[in-house]
Amino acid sequence: MPLAAAALAVAGLMLAATMDGTFPPVRPAASPNQVAATPALPTPRPDATPTSSPDPTPGPIAVRPTGPTAHPRIIIRLQERLDRLRDELGIPGVQATILFPDGTSWTGVSGLADVVSAMPVTPGTPFAIASISKSFTAAVVLQLVGEGRIGLDDTVAGHLPTLKLDPRITVRQLLDHTSGLNDFLISRAVDSQLRAEPSVAWTESRSMAAVGKPYFRPGAGWHYSNTNYVVLGLLAESLTGETLSALVRARVFLPLDLTSAIYQGAEEATSPVARAYRFAVGPPGGAAIEWIDGSAIVPFTAVVTATAGAGSIAASSTDVARFARAMWGGDLIPKPLRDESIADAARVYLFRNALPYGLGAQVYPVDGRRAVGHSGRFNGARSIVRYLPDEDLTIAVLTNQSRVDPAIILSDLLAIASPPSRSGHGAIRD
Repeated sequence: MPLAAAALAVAGLMLAATMDGTFPPVRPAASPNQVAATPALPTPRPDATPTSSPDPTPGPIAVRPTGPTAHPRIIIRLQERLDRLRDELGIPGVQATILFPDGTSWTGVSGLADVVSAMPVTPGTPFAIASISKSFTAAVVLQLVGEGRIGLDDTVAGHLPTLKLDPRITVRQLLDHTSGLNDFLISRAVDSQLRAEPSVAWTESRSMAAVGKPYFRPGAGWHYSNTNYVVLGLLAESLTGETLSALVRARVFLPLDLTSAIYQGAEEATSPVARAYRFAVGPPGGAAIEWIDGSAIVPFTAVVTATAGAGSIAASSTDVARFARAMWGGDLIPKPLRDESIADAARVYLFRNALPYGLGAQVYPVDGRRAVGHSGRFNGARSIVRYLPDEDLTIAVLTNQSRVDPAIILSDLLAIASPPSRSGHGAIRD
């Protein structure tokens, strides 16, 4: 696989994507083992149809408060497990949040956000969340669909004439990766450019200029492609006359009170984003090597700005969890569209080699429990969030490394927070 194929991974089983090349400059840090710890698919809804809102201006979003923290005994067990896993897996820093159905919550942190300066991870530390950003972009687009600005099965070429897209490509096909658009990151030329100038900001036009030949005609298959979400960001801008960063802030960050979340490349973080680390050896050993380009953008400017609507957001685990609950368990988007975003995965799964991917959502079980969410991966940053509808429980795990799948941590924490009951669902216990 070409090196840049990898700048960003994705879908359900963490398919393609980690930047395997070396991006100068890098600085070696201490071994992460020397870092001390610090305090079945949902039932399809094929009949669900989008509804238009008479008022295109987004109103306040009903957000369930996270309320008090969980029971002390659960807190102790969760933190102990998080510390142990971080140490055993050789992860520099990790942050995890669980939102319980009774309104309580837990956020745990362990390790360092910056190994060189020994800056610890705090509950408010933002992490680069890579492809989880796609769900934020999907939320904006689905809101516009709900407002009647465009339909799920409307074509998009007329709104973006300079891109010269196949006139058959629809909004739905971009959202669920059935458009056939080639992933521009899978390109040796792109890889070389990103490696040569890691501090140079990319535009969407530059990313789109690197798109190769289509994988298939629109609607004829499934292939994960970051290009789809670059196009969706441009579509949202065309429909509203606003930048995607402004749309995400006005329609998602502010209504949900996501205080740590930023659109990297367009906004500055209120606190430093956890640095990203790669390793020369497998877990748990080896020195952590930081990806840097002299800026505050993580992992580095070129790859973050190149991915645009597919991977530019950084946020804390609390904000990621609050977003996921509002997206798939709340009213961030109209309920018919929320149902459709999940049900669409059953249709997509019929394609050979397709993962159950809906409209900006990965839809597959976690330890046998129905779940919806997204995962993300840059080289040096890996994350996952899942909302469990049967339990109304949300869990997010963010790390500043990419050699270990954080789903391992998510599964262990979930087993403590909501052990399986005889009914087959979790049952919160103290």
